[in-house]
Amino acid sequence: MELVTHKKLYVVSGRASRPLAEAIAAELGESLGEPNIAEFANGEIHCRFSESIRGCDAFIIQTHCQSEGMSINDTLMEQLIMVDAARRASAKRITVVCPHYGYARQDRKSSGREPITAKLVANLFKEAGASRLVGIDLHSGQIQGFFDGPVDHLTAMPVLVDRLRSLEGDLAIVSPDAGRVKVAERYANQLGADLAIVHKRRSHTAFNTVEAKEVVGEVEGKVCVIVDDMIDTAGTICAAAEQLAERGASRVVAATTHGVFSGPALERLAASPIEKVIVTDTLPLPAGADPDLIEVLSVAPVIARAIDAVFEDASVSEIFGGDNLS
Repeated sequence: MELVTHKKLYVVSGRASRPLAEAIAAELGESLGEPNIAEFANGEIHCRFSESIRGCDAFIIQTHCQSEGMSINDTLMEQLIMVDAARRASAKRITVVCPHYGYARQDRKSSGREPITAKLVANLFKEAGASRLVGIDLHSGQIQGFFDGPVDHLTAMPVLVDRLRSLEGDLAIVSPDAGRVKVAERYANQLGADLAIVHKRRSHTAFNTVEAKEVVGEVEGKVCVIVDDMIDTAGTICAAAEQLAERGASRVVAATTHGVFSGPALERLAASPIEKVIVTDTLPLPAGADPDLIEVLSVAPVIARAIDAVFEDASVSEIFGGDNLS
């Protein structure tokens, strides 16, 4: 007996990523599946897919963030529950799509008696039944090795670079700290711009406190673009922007993939020398975000192309010309 099977693409989203997932589905020409997410009276999450997904190639999209009464832990747990439901519904392959991968900053032990939660999250997805992981601009490259299976590390750089090319003036790409120099150098090469580095030091007495010390590179009279993978409390970005303004930068712009904007971030950005913050839609904007200050670009086409490549068993790195592996 011989049976020729046909793969079926199934794209579904958690509650935190619904608008982005709808845009991704539209790019793919597919309809978004319905997971029927609900909560019990005590807050436990329930999921039941509306249709049979037996034998499907399932892509489960969820960004890990604080959103609409949900904590980052809620959004992470919701995606894990959806993966478990898909595995028990006999999906042939389950790919976890995390536009923003939660707990990514805890990717090593920086002092004794600390967890490595980026690895813990990867373990949870593997145990839940995920066979593949797709992420965008992970905080560090080694996270790819934490998941015991294929990992497609996408980058929002093509989207951000296209926007930055429209900026007028002599550009200087600025790394807000030494750890981001390699990423900033890739942006500088793409844009034919100069490179500068802001040296920073984190306070050992105050948590989430950053002190910018000095600028390495020529920034006077230039349009300085600070590039980073995320803006959380905006301490790093704002401290860097103040140093650049003091050294004669004509304009300061920030470009980042993940706009977390926790706590005082929006107030700090509004009071800083930064005139424009360019982010992507990997995370929903918090309420009260100033549209004149914060500009949102969509990564839906990038994710859709990656999903299509995975579904067709084609190369994902070719989408980016290999730059996502640098």
